[in-house]
Amino acid sequence: MYTYNEFDEAFVRSRVAQFRGQVERRLDGSLTEEEFRPLRLMNGLYLQLHAYMLRVAIPYGTLDSAKLRQLAYLADTYDKGYGHFTTRQNIQYNWPKLDDVPDMLDALADVGMHAIQTSGNTIRNVTSDHFAGAAADEIADPRPVAELLRQWSTDHPEFQFLPRKFKIAITGSPTDRAVTKAHDIGLRMVRNDAGEAGFEVIVGGGLGRTPMVGKVIRDFLPQADLLPYCEAIVSVYNLLGRRDNKYKARIKITVHENGLDKIRDLVEARFAEIRPAFSGIDQEHLAAIEAQFAAPAFKQADTEAFDKAYDTDPVFRSWVDTNLTAHKAEGYAIVTVSLKAHGETPGDATSAQMRLLADLAAKYAHDELRISHEQNVVLPHVHKSDLPALHAALRGAGLGTANVGLASDIIACPGMDYCALATARSIPVAQKIAERVDALKIEHEVGALKIKISGCINACGHHHVGHIGILGLDRAGVENYQITLGGDGTETAAIGTRTGPGFAYDEIVPAIERLLLAYLEERLSAEETFLETYRRVGMAPFKTALYGEEQGSRARAA
Repeated sequence: MYTYNEFDEAFVRSRVAQFRGQVERRLDGSLTEEEFRPLRLMNGLYLQLHAYMLRVAIPYGTLDSAKLRQLAYLADTYDKGYGHFTTRQNIQYNWPKLDDVPDMLDALADVGMHAIQTSGNTIRNVTSDHFAGAAADEIADPRPVAELLRQWSTDHPEFQFLPRKFKIAITGSPTDRAVTKAHDIGLRMVRNDAGEAGFEVIVGGGLGRTPMVGKVIRDFLPQADLLPYCEAIVSVYNLLGRRDNKYKARIKITVHENGLDKIRDLVEARFAEIRPAFSGIDQEHLAAIEAQFAAPAFKQADTEAFDKAYDTDPVFRSWVDTNLTAHKAEGYAIVTVSLKAHGETPGDATSAQMRLLADLAAKYAHDELRISHEQNVVLPHVHKSDLPALHAALRGAGLGTANVGLASDIIACPGMDYCALATARSIPVAQKIAERVDALKIEHEVGALKIKISGCINACGHHHVGHIGILGLDRAGVENYQITLGGDGTETAAIGTRTGPGFAYDEIVPAIERLLLAYLEERLSAEETFLETYRRVGMAPFKTALYGEEQGSRARAA
């Protein structure tokens, strides 16, 4: 895990002191809200529907127990006793007072954290595979490269006023768990024919008003070229990106309007121009960063207690089958802790839950935690011998729900309960869907399913890449929910297709129920997932389930 050096510490402290002065000037009236707005956004502070909201970066989703305990302290001291983990591996506090924010930022700096560039038209928090450094299928841990990108992009003098916000995601695995194809730059670690590790580089992905799957601009880029190549991409975007229309300002529109071939030619030309300036110091720095990400000292122990619990305790067995992922070290597992207990707010964690997770990480997981873009918490390194005790502790705190990757493991933005941009509620819809699938007792029968909900067209809930996506809109003052099917956020990324007319607030949960029951009728076997069934049979049977035989027949004819 990266640890701040003297420069990092001084840099973050100076930013906090600078912002403290700006807050004081806002409070005494020396700055108007219009003047203050760009200053607060540079420090992650939004003005939401009811109060200010502070968005704190969790770079590439990595935490230790000290950091998580500090986040719990902030929740208790300056908020209402909880925080909200987001799809960008950040945590948001929804109720801080303006005059408290500098103290919050100072407290974050005490544990090597900050809120810099979690907003604004700049390069945002670099996100990564939440199983990085632990996954059995990864080529290498991508987090050192993510840290290098974070340091390069922080206060980069050329990229502080881009046409629009800019997001980078990276994965070290052939299995894309970081939604790289829905980012401005997506980086997927691959090997070339010689067996050398490098990156497939993807540009122009993004969701929101105009969802697009990113395009491959380089099939293989050596790791030593990554920083100058990323700089070349952002430089070209900074020059060509639309500044006349914020809805057309993202790089996905730049790529679409100019064509991938032109963008590639410009990027390669810029890369050739600036590459000589990168003398190798960046790679020396990367090597120093990599040393801080050494794997923990994995222990050797028998798994008798685990085996016995798995054979005799059906609740434990269900949790193991659902919430655990294969680890690269023998005898270990990756544990995903669901923050989606049926009826709870997706992604919310109370301060008590944060402290418990910090304690469990210190005791059982080599003092490491990860925040996933799916709004859950990951304990990346847990020996199987410790799993029964860990599971018992999680269950006692309401964190033992065995639903990771299932229908109630829903991604949801804050929606109209908090966000000033939202046009519909997201949280209550997610809660009601989870409660309904639990009441029907079909969740494990349905199996792997990604339901994602956004409360407005900005798509913070990633609904476009949900197997079932739900978009809440305002129709003449009434909430209306559109459904899309067939979205996919993995290496086979796809944008979901709209089913037809939207549904009223009190109709959306029954509509989702009909989709799930239709899937159970249509699938060839229990092994065929919802997405596989949809890709095989198409929209027609699902339209019939939603709207009746007439629309289903039209879909078949089309």
